[in-house]
Amino acid sequence: MTESRDIAFAWEEIRSQADCVLHGTEEEKAVTYVEKKHLPICNGIKINNAVNGHPQECIGNFTAKSKKNLNISATINTTNNIEKKPNIFNLSKKKNMDAKEFREFGKAAVDYVADYLESLRDRAVLPSVKPGYLINTIPKEAPQHPEKWQEVLKDMDSVFMPGVTHWQSPNFHAYFPCLTSYPSIVGEILSAGINSIGLNWIACPASLELEVAMMNWLGKLLNLPNEFLNSPDGTGGGVIYGSASEAILISLLTAKDRIVKKIQSEYPHFEEGIIKAKLVAYCSDQSNSAAEKAGMLASTIMRILPTDNKCRLRGSALEEAIKTDRKNGLTPFYVLATLGTTGTCAFDDLEELGPICNRENIWFHVDAAYAGTAFACPEFRHLMAGVEYADSFNFNPHKWMFINFDCAAMWLKDSRYLVDAFRVERIFFKNKCEEDKIGLPDYRHWHITLGTRIRALKVWFVLRLYGVEGIQNHVRKQVALAKQFEDLVRNDNRFEIVTEVSMGLVCFRIKGPDSLTKCLHEKLMERKNIYLIAGTFRNKHLLRFVVCSSMTDSKDITFAWEEICSQMPDKQATEEIHSNILRERPLI
Repeated sequence: MTESRDIAFAWEEIRSQADCVLHGTEEEKAVTYVEKKHLPICNGIKINNAVNGHPQECIGNFTAKSKKNLNISATINTTNNIEKKPNIFNLSKKKNMDAKEFREFGKAAVDYVADYLESLRDRAVLPSVKPGYLINTIPKEAPQHPEKWQEVLKDMDSVFMPGVTHWQSPNFHAYFPCLTSYPSIVGEILSAGINSIGLNWIACPASLELEVAMMNWLGKLLNLPNEFLNSPDGTGGGVIYGSASEAILISLLTAKDRIVKKIQSEYPHFEEGIIKAKLVAYCSDQSNSAAEKAGMLASTIMRILPTDNKCRLRGSALEEAIKTDRKNGLTPFYVLATLGTTGTCAFDDLEELGPICNRENIWFHVDAAYAGTAFACPEFRHLMAGVEYADSFNFNPHKWMFINFDCAAMWLKDSRYLVDAFRVERIFFKNKCEEDKIGLPDYRHWHITLGTRIRALKVWFVLRLYGVEGIQNHVRKQVALAKQFEDLVRNDNRFEIVTEVSMGLVCFRIKGPDSLTKCLHEKLMERKNIYLIAGTFRNKHLLRFVVCSSMTDSKDITFAWEEICSQMPDKQATEEIHSNILRERPLI
């Protein structure tokens, strides 16, 4: 929205503050630009030599004698001695979208979203397009001139929607939930409209403070230990990231920085590169792929440990690995435990793992990306027993808590280790306000990125408009629906439950060779009426059925089961599959 008159206004404001700094009284100089507020400029920008030839001063220290309305038309050619130039600011044949047009477009878009969500039960959950369909449909270059918004919205139906996999559909049973909701959508709209970037407190005080407050709300909702919460006299605190992958990587980098500095303080002659080369971290064979990727990105050995017959990482496996690695001259420094693994929704034994990590001075991180929301319900909190041993903990509100992607929450008991690992200072981040915000974090030191967007608004809206009770009821309903599906599987002797059913996930397969389950899956994918993905457990092929959508009801579970049963391989197909297996099996 900045125009020529705004540039003139800014210059007049700068000149008025320069006069005060250079010629004003001490009392006038004591009033900072922050208190004046209508032209905040960061430290580091300097006045040019046009200000009476005086030495340059930092704009961040400029003050005002009084707030005044400037006559821009009078000052642009006289006071500032700026030559009048041709108007180059309105050359476009069509103006950009104004507020009136935005209101029309916005209302149409809101109607579109509402109509879309209400129609999901009538849509095939998977698209029928082929790779490259969209790239070959739209023009190869951007339009030279602005188009009408009506044309753009029309193309949503003809171009974009045919290629959408409908994650909010009641027939979507793949991966894990990725919920949205009307309150969350409104929060995103407002966040995009305000579009402030979090760099420090003054960049957007409301964003930073709301995030701190929401992380405390979420922490209390999950009944996390108080050490994880933000408080003026504590070291704990929470932050919102984009994903659990980001949280895991940052916790790993923080732990790595902590152990390197500790070793260097004890053995100053040790080279940093040698120390890092000997570090080893641990996760389980059921951990999300994000754990392995974090090890790759952090240039760290990520040792994958075996789990027990319930897919849990146990203390005995960890102790054995630590003992072996120390014997081989390595330094264990990080353990990732999971509550609600991706493959089978298993829960690692925190009460066994935690004390070992604390005793061995190993950073203990807990990833509860999916299951974390369930801890809002007291009856599921026994599954997080031992979380008090953790150094950091994350879960994804964007999975099961009605908050749209992206929104991943992480807490640390001692955030100073994170800040020490990521701190980079520049003069343009400093101002008087930063000195007064005791007890508030500098989130730029908590992220890989410098700037962050306003994610806390949608959290605030959802928690207020659903309430704790609404979230608890949703979790309980989805767990009950998973139980309904489990009962259907157990009552059909053609199928078997592969792992212990937990939360909203049921892992099942057809009894017999893997080829039967694979055949069933292929037929379901071709029909596109329901969407499941495959998995493996102890070398057995299985199907994962997850209750994902907030729209899913008992009748949708029945529909899914009937669809599965209708696509069971017939006797002839089964015999052909067996025959193919025998022909393809190598001779021993």
